[in-house]
Amino acid sequence: MLIGAHVSAAGGLFNAPKNAKAMGCETFQFFTRSPQGGPTPALTPESIKAFRDACEANGFDQYATHAPYFINFASSETRIRKGSISVIRQELERGSALGVTHLMAHLGSAKDVGDKKEARKIVINGLQEVLDGYKGSTRFLIEISAGAGMVIGDTFEEIAELIDAVKVPKGRDGIGVCFDTQHAFASGYDLRTKEAVAKTVKQLDAAIGIERVVMSHCNDSKCDFNAKKDRHEHIGEGKIGAEGFRAIVNHPKLKHWLLMLETPWDGKEKDDLALLKKMRGKA
Repeated sequence: MLIGAHVSAAGGLFNAPKNAKAMGCETFQFFTRSPQGGPTPALTPESIKAFRDACEANGFDQYATHAPYFINFASSETRIRKGSISVIRQELERGSALGVTHLMAHLGSAKDVGDKKEARKIVINGLQEVLDGYKGSTRFLIEISAGAGMVIGDTFEEIAELIDAVKVPKGRDGIGVCFDTQHAFASGYDLRTKEAVAKTVKQLDAAIGIERVVMSHCNDSKCDFNAKKDRHEHIGEGKIGAEGFRAIVNHPKLKHWLLMLETPWDGKEKDDLALLKKMRGKA
């Protein structure tokens, strides 16, 4: 299990691995573009080489990118839906050029469709369009959502339905899953004790297959269990608590996970990272 965090790539993508190393990360996550939108910075042979050289110099061979926040595969508006498909495919291609192992995204909300069953059909068609003809190396991951409103992807069963419906060529990895601890907790999956973690992992394995869950956003929760809200907190300071995270980092079925912190950026990120490493037993 590698433990890292989301880091800044301000000033150039090559700064992301440098910032990750300075923080003490063993893996890292970053944006290749503004998460709010706007022009997409071009990748040149020079910028790709600078990034890859920085990763090698700082000892990273597994790292991930996060898709922009405006993605909505479930929108009833063709412009938004097609734009989301285009951006995700573009990010997969950009990630492949950079050597990124995983790209994760929230799938969006069905609020303007009004029917989740119909929205899932729209999402499946969009995901299929993203992956048709894709031959890159970056794997696409669906991130579990916090369950607010008509959000898509807040239950294990719904995520399984989506990824099982998307066809990929034989020999290629299908869509994987990023398990966000805070989102899962807010969606009704308990993680507060060793016994609760064991039960949730068993549910995750039964519904999706634990081998398809390859990453975790590791965040404590400001909000209560099953609150359906997306509110991150520092490790051990929220409603999940230290016992739950100790169980996660030591669970025998989760050793293949990349853990990425997305706790609040207020100067305590290094403490979160050090705490998780200590819990794992290799400070």
